[in-house]
Amino acid sequence: MLVLGFPVGPLQANCYVLARGEGEPCVVVDPGQDAAEPLRTQLRERRLTPAAVLLTHGHFDHVFSAGEICAEHGIPAHIHPADRYMLTDPGAALGPAGRQLFGDGVAFEAPADVREIAGGDVLELAGLRFEVTHTPGHTGGSVLFGVEAEEGGRLLLSGDTLFAGAIGRTDLPGGDHGRMLKSLSTEVLPLDDDIVVLPGHGPTTTIGRERAGNPFLQDLPAPDALS
Repeated sequence: MLVLGFPVGPLQANCYVLARGEGEPCVVVDPGQDAAEPLRTQLRERRLTPAAVLLTHGHFDHVFSAGEICAEHGIPAHIHPADRYMLTDPGAALGPAGRQLFGDGVAFEAPADVREIAGGDVLELAGLRFEVTHTPGHTGGSVLFGVEAEEGGRLLLSGDTLFAGAIGRTDLPGGDHGRMLKSLSTEVLPLDDDIVVLPGHGPTTTIGRERAGNPFLQDLPAPDALS
């Protein structure tokens, strides 16, 4: 299995490309600001053909180039319905301070073909099997994508739900700290320690490493206390 990752844009969001190998169809995850050109380079050098774009959530630093990539290759973008509005109104999720900071810099082309996904869905794309888990908190439509490597092992594309040593912020419109804690408690903590986490920002980690050392995962309330 081929897994490529590179940070893009001023906020250094991670864009990922997954395929069974070079010269194969691939899936692009979270093509954010300034992702189009480095993505084209990776596709050309590895002889990859995009089959779909997957979006872990709707924030502009993760979806900015999705419309351009989808139009260029005639492919759909997949996103949870709770975050779909951000594809056409990205400023709505920034809040007053964010809109003042970024201004018109968040305007982009929305994908023409948008397909809604939900927790529990399984997407068969480019010869890979992606399992969708809904983890509201950072945004209402945040999701995880789990995928098994043919060689063994499992990857988790966590978006801005889980980072190495941290979690996503919940103070922007659509964020909810209580829902984030519940998502972490019910959907992240039960996962196997050896799962490799590919986060939306920062370095790769594992569930076991985060369970042991991430301060935001320590002493989480029981799920029933968070309902």
